[in-house]
Amino acid sequence: MSVEIWPPVAPDLLKAAIETSQKSELDWLVAELRETLTNLKHGLEDCYALLAPIDQGSTLVLSTPRNEVVKGHVTRVGTRIVKGTIHLRLRTLPHQTLTINPDHPIHLSALTSLNTLLSSSIDLLALTLSLSYPSEPPSPHHPSQSSPTFLSTQLRLLSLSLSESSSLLKGPPLTTADPSWTTRSIAPSHFLPQPTTSHHPPAPPPSPPPLSFHLGIQDSCLVLWLRSLEPANAPVNFSTKLALAIGTTRRLEHDESERIFGFCCSDVHSSAPSSPDAALLAHRHTGLASSGGPNHTPPTSGRRKKDDEVEVFVREKVRVESADPNLLSLSAKLTALGHTLALARRNLAAVMGEGGDGEEEGRED
Repeated sequence: MSVEIWPPVAPDLLKAAIETSQKSELDWLVAELRETLTNLKHGLEDCYALLAPIDQGSTLVLSTPRNEVVKGHVTRVGTRIVKGTIHLRLRTLPHQTLTINPDHPIHLSALTSLNTLLSSSIDLLALTLSLSYPSEPPSPHHPSQSSPTFLSTQLRLLSLSLSESSSLLKGPPLTTADPSWTTRSIAPSHFLPQPTTSHHPPAPPPSPPPLSFHLGIQDSCLVLWLRSLEPANAPVNFSTKLALAIGTTRRLEHDESERIFGFCCSDVHSSAPSSPDAALLAHRHTGLASSGGPNHTPPTSGRRKKDDEVEVFVREKVRVESADPNLLSLSAKLTALGHTLALARRNLAAVMGEGGDGEEEGRED
């Protein structure tokens, strides 16, 4: 079965008519994209407002669900944790209370990067709208940039930015270990000294050297990882060895036990170590070493060990998460904006004759 046009049309006239129709459709779609880009800009501004610092901030509860190993709360203002009190009852450390120093807040690196990405995305959309849809008629000195190729490139950049923003809120997967705690644990200077009732001077900051206090973002929730650390070269007395051998004492089992880590603190200049163990709160990171048991001798060859790094075992590990309503709302808004942007990109790619490529990129986003 064939389709014929009657009366017959010359091939050159038919080709010109098709090109004219495609150009008209492309011009119409480019004009319609102005409203879509404006709505995307307003949506990103709403996302930016959810992350912007407000006076009262968001108070989040950090407590273990079925026991009182960790019990407390923190207040997030923008990309920082400005105050909070957390009571710890770990099995391998003395009971203690950590109080965040309001004069030295904790910065969340994931939210700081997210704030930068949102600001850059808003600026990108503002620039695209001003160049593609100028309020004044274009002149020879300031020509219009409303070409489909220019818009396609700008939308692709925006798609990459939104995808990375969503990845920051998603965080590392729950099934794999996050090694960033070895470099980004909170320094003791972020905590207030513990109060004392005697005439002795106040104690040093309450985060002792054997404790790693690490905050992060996972599934749009604030997550706290607490790790009780032990130097890998610490001597083990005979009674402990005997108790472990006959089974009267058992080490706590977790996914990071019996492994050696190179641990460094995120702020080496905030608190000078006063003992060899205090070097656990040093700076920089060298990553994960080879696994070994409690009597394992740290390797002296292989990767290069940095001066302020200490090799440690993780004796106890506790994870606590707190759902943040603003971050959950921000994640949902970013997902919706990503779908809107993917649809606009697919439509533009289809009209430009790049339907296959645009559709595949939309699925990836």
